[in-house]
Amino acid sequence: MKDLTMEKLVNHCKTVGFVYRGSDIYDGLANTWDYGPVGVELKNNIKKVWWKRFVQENDNTFGVDAAILMNPRVWEASGHTTSFADPKMDCKECKRRERADNLIADYAKKHKIDIVVDTMSNEEMEAFIAKHKVACPTCGKCNWSSIRQFNLMFETSRGVTDESQNKIYLRPETAQGEFVNFLNVQRTSRAKIPFGIAQIGKAFRNEITPGNFIFRTIEFEQMEHQFFCKEEDSMKFYEEYKQKALNFLLDLGFKKEELRFHDHDKLAFYAAAACDIEYLFPMGWSEVNGIHNRTNYDLSRHQEFSGKAMTYLDPTTNEKFVPYDIEYSIGCDRLLLACLCNAYDEQKLDGGDTRIVMHFHPAIAPYKVAVLPLQKDLNDKAREIYKSLQKQFMVTIDEAGSIGKRYRRQDQIGTPLCLTVDFDTLNDGTVTLRDRDTMEQVRVKTEDVAKYVQEKIAF
Repeated sequence: MKDLTMEKLVNHCKTVGFVYRGSDIYDGLANTWDYGPVGVELKNNIKKVWWKRFVQENDNTFGVDAAILMNPRVWEASGHTTSFADPKMDCKECKRRERADNLIADYAKKHKIDIVVDTMSNEEMEAFIAKHKVACPTCGKCNWSSIRQFNLMFETSRGVTDESQNKIYLRPETAQGEFVNFLNVQRTSRAKIPFGIAQIGKAFRNEITPGNFIFRTIEFEQMEHQFFCKEEDSMKFYEEYKQKALNFLLDLGFKKEELRFHDHDKLAFYAAAACDIEYLFPMGWSEVNGIHNRTNYDLSRHQEFSGKAMTYLDPTTNEKFVPYDIEYSIGCDRLLLACLCNAYDEQKLDGGDTRIVMHFHPAIAPYKVAVLPLQKDLNDKAREIYKSLQKQFMVTIDEAGSIGKRYRRQDQIGTPLCLTVDFDTLNDGTVTLRDRDTMEQVRVKTEDVAKYVQEKIAF
């Protein structure tokens, strides 16, 4: 919906139970959000279809669920303890803290200045902000401190007493869990190069920048796939995963014109190639996921720091080498936000009424079917049908209000099918199935409903 605003979406999400403000009764905690009854179903379904596509249907791919708390040496090897930081500036007037690169990017976008912020040094960013008098978003003054680097990792301690405590970290990314398990997965699964390791899990970052709803939060879930291959094949698989990642979004119902590749102008020193897929959110083009050719940097670093050989022996050539890695990483919460934006629609109906409808792909819709008895006398039959469908799908039942109001409630949460039980159901065993998007209705035998739904939600 072209005129969708983030404020409108946030209000809708709270009203119908997709997303609530974290710790809401205590006035919240910045950049934290809770998923409500339909939000948690939507999120679980997004994870299910991602796992189905990139693990279940992906040859030679294996899943893991690595620990959130890891040996601190992991983060030394990955470089997070020394270089995982944001360039922050403090407004000396109102004490607001901002990322310097975000200030410049927002200013450049507003004034149509063509500039690549990723390639700028701290000194160049400070000079740009001073030259253009980039103002604080809160107080409107331009009186900034110098840039300081703020580490994004949350620290905690392990130990019974103060004297015995050791510093450990909440993981800022899930990828290291796949890298440190490379040898375990390869050995136990008898995996041959090329093969992948996938994971869905929580990560934590000490973000202080306002996050545009659930776009940037301090606690989030990542869906990641590391694909290990030979060096000479790495760019082929990099291009392949770019297309796989794009196709996944298109299959979820995203419009091609609202997605684009953004190749990185400034590569990390260990990367051979890097690209984001961006989506046209209400706040503008922003990253949904990233695809990277990380070379053999990560496995080589863990080999160096752990003393364990992270090598693969090719059974055909007897060549021994540290594999290259193609990383495909997508934030579940960020994808969920994109799905909400893509699905939201307001439609004018005959008679002047407006309906809000969420056009989710049926595979990710929170409920697949809503069972609606036409009158109270039919509640028992409706509950019988509801219980039978409940064994196969997430379904809901709504017995209160006019049938029109109940349709609207289901449209607002994106239920693809409404099943109406009427008096003909008692006579001939058929029910009415109403399609969310077209509002067309068909009569279906009760025993055929499950098959009809299964075909509708296939992904």
